[in-house]
Amino acid sequence: MRHQRRYLPYLYLAPALLLFGGFLIYPLIRSVQFSLFEWDGLGASEFVGFDNYVELFTDEVLRAAFGHALVLIFFFSVLPLVLGLVVAAILNRAQVRGLGLFRTVVFLPQVLAMVVVAVAWRQIYAPDGGLNTALRAVGLDALTRTWLGDYTWTLPAVGIVGTWVQTGLVTVLLLAGMGRVPRELFEAARLDGAGAIREFFAITLPSVRGEIAVALTLTIVAALKTFDLVYVTTGGGPGNSTTVPAYEVFQRAFREGAVGSAAAIAVALTAIIFVLNVIVNRIAEGRQG
Repeated sequence: MRHQRRYLPYLYLAPALLLFGGFLIYPLIRSVQFSLFEWDGLGASEFVGFDNYVELFTDEVLRAAFGHALVLIFFFSVLPLVLGLVVAAILNRAQVRGLGLFRTVVFLPQVLAMVVVAVAWRQIYAPDGGLNTALRAVGLDALTRTWLGDYTWTLPAVGIVGTWVQTGLVTVLLLAGMGRVPRELFEAARLDGAGAIREFFAITLPSVRGEIAVALTLTIVAALKTFDLVYVTTGGGPGNSTTVPAYEVFQRAFREGAVGSAAAIAVALTAIIFVLNVIVNRIAEGRQG
């Protein structure tokens, strides 16, 4: 009887494990297999070993794509975290009325499909769109440009969309964490003469390290797997200035018929996402300990 009870939890987990294995583990294993071949997706395949992975380091377009993804991490993760910390700390300290409504409003971009967001921002960035119109209205005509057609500004312009989308998520997560901190701690700090900045670094920031780790995990994944935003707004252009790994997977697999190369990019991207998130969570756990 005791022996049967030992395996009972695994029986409850079995359906979830089967789904997890069937829809995640098995496709991942097949992707690794495909990455070792040169295959157009239809005809015969040719074993090429690790040549597709070597291409990740030798192909300038692929190197640039992974570099662009790292730049997007700043816009999708770092910048929203900074903004979210500031906004959440101010709202939590001031105890603003209508906080529930504010949370709903700032979280709204997470509810919208990224394609819808991309179409809206493409209109804003258009030469005669809202951004250039606003700049002309305040006499800043010199700053107007084709935001999605400028080699220098296109990638930051795409990144700003990611900042707009992710800041609400980060803010809501941090507000939830700050809301659990006992108010007595803040009152005691104020009695000791602590100002807003000292209070933030001494009490608020250490209390939301877990939420920061979750926010970074979600936003880093969002940054590295970005496809629809790039596809709709720029199509990887101008030139290759906004290509990212996920877009290259689509480009090579469905347009160029290089399934092996696309699989290698996907496997490498998965590994990078896994490593970065392990690092983030280890740092968070180490500081909490």
